[in-house]
Amino acid sequence: MLVYVADKKQFLHDCDYEDIEEVIQTRFKEATGKRVAQAEVRSWQSSLSYVAKVLRDDEIAQDIGVAVELHIPQSSKRIDVTLSGYDAAGQKNVIVIELKQWEKALKSDKDGIVVTHLGGGSREVVHPSYQAWSYAALLEGFNEAVYSGGIQVQPCAYLHNYPRDGVIDDQHYSDYIDKAPLFLKGGTDRDRLREFIKKHVKHGDNRALLYELDGGRIRPSKALADSLKGLMASKPEFVLIDEQKEVFEFTLAAATTASPAKPKVVIIEGGPGTGKTVLAINLLVRLTSAGLTGKYVSKNAAPRKVYETKLVGTMTRTKFSNMFSGSGSFVDTQRDTFDFLIVDEAHRLNEKSGLYANMGENQIKELINASKCTVFFIDEDQRVTLSDIGSREMIENFAKERGATVERYALASQFRCSGSDGYLAWLDQTLGIRQTANTELSTQEYDFRVFDSPEALHQAIIEKNSANRARVVAGYCWPWASKKTPSADDIVIGDYKRQWNLDQDGSLWIIAEKSVEQVGCIHTCQGLEVDYIGVIIGPDLIVRNGEVITDPSARDRHDKSIRGHKALAKTDPMSAKKITDLIIKNTYRTLMTRGMKGCYVYSTDQETAGYFRSLLVQPT
Repeated sequence: MLVYVADKKQFLHDCDYEDIEEVIQTRFKEATGKRVAQAEVRSWQSSLSYVAKVLRDDEIAQDIGVAVELHIPQSSKRIDVTLSGYDAAGQKNVIVIELKQWEKALKSDKDGIVVTHLGGGSREVVHPSYQAWSYAALLEGFNEAVYSGGIQVQPCAYLHNYPRDGVIDDQHYSDYIDKAPLFLKGGTDRDRLREFIKKHVKHGDNRALLYELDGGRIRPSKALADSLKGLMASKPEFVLIDEQKEVFEFTLAAATTASPAKPKVVIIEGGPGTGKTVLAINLLVRLTSAGLTGKYVSKNAAPRKVYETKLVGTMTRTKFSNMFSGSGSFVDTQRDTFDFLIVDEAHRLNEKSGLYANMGENQIKELINASKCTVFFIDEDQRVTLSDIGSREMIENFAKERGATVERYALASQFRCSGSDGYLAWLDQTLGIRQTANTELSTQEYDFRVFDSPEALHQAIIEKNSANRARVVAGYCWPWASKKTPSADDIVIGDYKRQWNLDQDGSLWIIAEKSVEQVGCIHTCQGLEVDYIGVIIGPDLIVRNGEVITDPSARDRHDKSIRGHKALAKTDPMSAKKITDLIIKNTYRTLMTRGMKGCYVYSTDQETAGYFRSLLVQPT
């Protein structure tokens, strides 16, 4: 998405005569329907005037392209300034400029991290050159106009208020400064930046490359499972962006300095698609390669089985099994057996372990005791069964009991659902989970569709499955008859007849080649992702007069996720209603956030389907 696009001549005119910040603010609202904070408007006013000074050079072509706030695909990030044109050899080039108004910073021993004054206090954040380089890497990884269309991306950072002091340009950051040159305050650096621009965009393109970039087909993000093989070889196939990189370095420091005398617990919170699992796997790789002993832990078996299948041939199954573990495996583990434990989907942890939930005391307590540093990745809005106990409060309580230092971090940036934070907020509002300002959803922002029949929905998903990256899932409102009778149909809605995920596929259902023909459930897709997800909403969630109503009795009687709710209803009916309501809503929220590129929905209830359809805004 291009918020502001012009050639150099028009950009300089807007800076000199039109109040550039007002022009961009107006166009931002037109493009997104949203307002921006005044702090960002002031930053445009200040920083863009310095960009204008740089571009006031007769040797920089008048018709080079200039874009402000270019949206990065597959994320919620925006590039401050992008310039476009051709070099002397005719090569297509875009220059990515990360702008900062910083005046000073302190060096950090962490890789790619600096300390600066932000938001009223000192903060550790990514180095501007790292930030510019990582944004360029995202473009190179996701935009077809770049990776197939021959456009090369040249990143750099411009800190126009920052005098050269040997800190921000310390040798410690040289690897990233080499990848994305750093330009600081003063005429000398301004001239260096001009030469950098003239080298890469010697000839103008009249904005053509910016439009090519904006119109480039967005390639779906590499699936975590498909790239794990490279990660296990310590190849950085996933570039960590902004707070991902910051949290990675903070957690790395915590894990490498923890000891039996000074244990540590790290809590990392983030919603769907914020990169929790990507970060978890990167931490596992880095800490293991540093010689530390640890494991990746998850309650849900599906991600572990998918990773195991992808890793066949790269290492022995025994070695793999020693790296990945279920959350119930630490009942009898001695204290401090591990240097680190990385607990993904920590909201799914249970109190007891074992097949009959009769072993151990509490999985959270056992995990904290088993490791010098325990890292919990958590999203409490993805608790989907009555037995899910993972919460920040409980983790902190057990950490305090252990005498561990607690560090808390948050991941906010959205890298799923086409990078749309708005979609997640709209979904929370629409499902009645929490009130947000997102009462409508533009289908241009995220490919969301409501279908009139389950047949039409399933056929649309099959058509999107050319890369084996589309699946249909449903709420557990139908019995699993095919588990005992392989020829039986499970989900029967009129003439639509499908089976639940095949028993032989089990936890591998989401990657099994023919599984697009079946329907999956929450347990075979939570923690994983596809390009397109189709969701069948059963009678356990309906809408009446705009109110979202849940009905646990509409779920199949064999559904274990709400097992025990009837007994609870007899002793505490209000609590039973509240918790089952949340579980059902969280289940559909989780199902409807598995798709990176789109979510297609069918509801068995016509009024509910009409409700979802009424909240969509079609592109004009």
